Amino acid sequence: MGIVGRTVLVVDDEPQIRALLREYLAAEGYQVLEADSGATALRQLGMLSEPVARNVDLVLLDIGLPDVDGLQVLTQLRRSSQVYVILVTARTEETDKLVGLTVGADDYITKPFSVREVVARIKAAFRRMDASTEPDDADVIVIGDLRIDLGAHEVRQAGALVELSALDFDLLAALAASPGRVLSRVQLLEKVWGYDFYGDERVVDVHIRTMRKALGDDPLEPRYIATVRGVGYKFLPGRPR
Repeated sequence: MGIVGRTVLVVDDEPQIRALLREYLAAEGYQVLEADSGATALRQLGMLSEPVARNVDLVLLDIGLPDVDGLQVLTQLRRSSQVYVILVTARTEETDKLVGLTVGADDYITKPFSVREVVARIKAAFRRMDASTEPDDADVIVIGDLRIDLGAHEVRQAGALVELSALDFDLLAALAASPGRVLSRVQLLEKVWGYDFYGDERVVDVHIRTMRKALGDDPLEPRYIATVRGVGYKFLPGRPR
């Protein structure tokens, strides 16, 4: 069963799909909001005037909407919110998947999909969120000029605050917790996304890129995160500016 009180916003212009997802998600104990267009979704999320609801924990967002497409909704949403977003794309929309992840989606799923897989993906996302709020053995990780405060969910670089999405923060923390150790994409998916992650391993690469951009880290001459070709990534110990 899901955690009672969790709210999922389903954004899809096909009423049959919304009804099916609502039935399955409600059976897991989730509250379900629906939107049949991009404008309605933004209103539900409090991004437009006269918002209907603001307390949304996860958004299942179809790219192919009749008015404002899902990528535009995501772009606008990311200006002020880090709510967990799972994009829904057609199998042929490979570019949209990668663009969506770059813009700020946390995950994606392709149509046609199994409703049970969607529910499993949502449950895994909530488990990851819950795990990230649990106390850790070390409240603060300090390496070089980076200070990663796990309790405050805050990163400072030479004293300056670094703006990271919640998922990028968790990925950085997972790497920094084992400096010098190479972690494969699969290991990072297990640590950050959850053991039953169903998506493409390339989601790790996209989030590494956005994290490097926020840190000003050059992948060719990295100070923090090095790529180990054919294996994965590692955090470089003690590499201050």
